Amino acid sequence: MSDMRFSGIGMTSQRTRARMLERLRSQGIRNEEVLSVIGSIPRHIFVDEALSSRAYEDTALPIGFGQTISNPYTVAKMSEILFANGRLEKVLEVGTGCGYQSSVLSKLAREVYSVERIAPLLTKARKHFHELRITNVRLKHTDGGMGLPEVAPFDGIIVTAAATHVPPELLHQLAPGGRMVIPVGAREQRLVLIEHTGSEYRETTLEAVKFVPLLGGVA
Repeated sequence: MSDMRFSGIGMTSQRTRARMLERLRSQGIRNEEVLSVIGSIPRHIFVDEALSSRAYEDTALPIGFGQTISNPYTVAKMSEILFANGRLEKVLEVGTGCGYQSSVLSKLAREVYSVERIAPLLTKARKHFHELRITNVRLKHTDGGMGLPEVAPFDGIIVTAAATHVPPELLHQLAPGGRMVIPVGAREQRLVLIEHTGSEYRETTLEAVKFVPLLGGVA
């Protein structure tokens, strides 16, 4: 891939990315490491070329198959919550999508496992990881609600689709001391932080969000 495709021009330029970071700071994102990572990843390559000029706006964009790439604020907020106590060893992402959130996670965790139910999206994500030379994300085509029990436990779990309830299978895959961030709800969704203290799961309801629903099965 050419350097120009990475760096972008016009509405995908480094200056546009810098404005996005200033906006994220004004929206309350404080973790400078998270901000630095988001600023380093060319979000415009994860969307269709026709939409690339909108890649750094604070809006979700379609990526096909009824799915979206989350707006930058939501990606930053969920990452900030997940990594509030610093870098993590092993993270599970439920819902790979086009691979943008996975790419952010790859810079903040030693190992990232990401599951996706829609096979063509995994193909797109693999292409993006290859272009960006990301080698610490492992992908699997499977029902996300089941997680990856064969690789568990995880120090962090991030779910990028809204569940009607917290899947118990995911709770059981969270290591003691681990954190899970998941959108919960149907018409009205809120981010939920779950902390595994070792003896219990502590649940904190956070801000309102809007995600596509977490569906079972594979496609």
